[in-house]
Amino acid sequence: MKKYPVSQLDSLFAAIAAKQRLYIPAGEAKTAAFQPWEEGMRLTAALNTVRSAKDLFFPQVENLVNFKVTGKQIEVIENRDPAEPFVVFGVRACDCRSFEILDKVFLCDPVDTYYETRRACGTVVTLACTEPEETCFCTAFGIDPTDPAGDVSCWISGEDLYLRANTEKGEALLGGLEMLEEGGEPVTDKTVFDRLPLQNLPLDKFGGEHMMELFRRAEWAGLAESCLGCGACTFVCPTCQCYDIKEFNTGDEIKRFRCWDSCMYSDFTLMSAGQPRPTQLERFRQRFMHKLVYYPSTHDGEFGCVGCGRCLQKCPISMNTVKVAKTLGEEKP
Repeated sequence: MKKYPVSQLDSLFAAIAAKQRLYIPAGEAKTAAFQPWEEGMRLTAALNTVRSAKDLFFPQVENLVNFKVTGKQIEVIENRDPAEPFVVFGVRACDCRSFEILDKVFLCDPVDTYYETRRACGTVVTLACTEPEETCFCTAFGIDPTDPAGDVSCWISGEDLYLRANTEKGEALLGGLEMLEEGGEPVTDKTVFDRLPLQNLPLDKFGGEHMMELFRRAEWAGLAESCLGCGACTFVCPTCQCYDIKEFNTGDEIKRFRCWDSCMYSDFTLMSAGQPRPTQLERFRQRFMHKLVYYPSTHDGEFGCVGCGRCLQKCPISMNTVKVAKTLGEEKP
């Protein structure tokens, strides 16, 4: 375990940024985001950023490749960003768990080489939580916010920042920071998480073995009735991985890019034969069945949600994973 004075975080960030690009969570609560560090930039006071650090590995918009057409000749122009090492500091335990979920999607065959390259180049430095929001429910999914994973785990305890390397990338990062001192152990308090209102979310009724029973539940109609289909929940979710691929003709060349998409949209996977889920009820059910049933059915019971609470905070009609889980998790009369 290493330690460093919290009052001198600027010097620590400068030392990291001198060797590779550094991102930290910065900004006011309503606009907090992972941003490239600049001198004088401070960590956000918000517990979590508006969107997760997923953006750094799976960007919202990404130019994949360009084409130039001359007569009957097509020239393929490789334009992906060069692979450069970077560090993302201050990732919370919930968002760190989301990387494991994304890895199982993008790193299985066929491997998404764009995502793979960024994961290989990125060093994830997590920060333990001490004052959770009432909308947090990561503990319901077996996540310990006081002992986050990542390449390096950090704790702010008293006047010091404690750092523990967990991987070879983490060892390399800390080994290059000569200002760090040998430290003891941070003081952590887990009891505050025991008092969170959503920590006992009923999840025992979910999973692949309950698939058809849950799919046919009559409560979906009432739950979906007020859904606007705005997609806000999917765009702030750290585990959503749906995307669309578009092509744009600039006049000189054709750019092929991908952008995040949402299963809540009426034109999602729209084909010449129509939408396979034509009603908002079906689209609504798809999102939550995927998180709580379909994904765990193919991934040894692991849920596709990490309890970050962003959907609770952003949904304009207060519909979210918790409300769905509580409604469907209750015993039917």
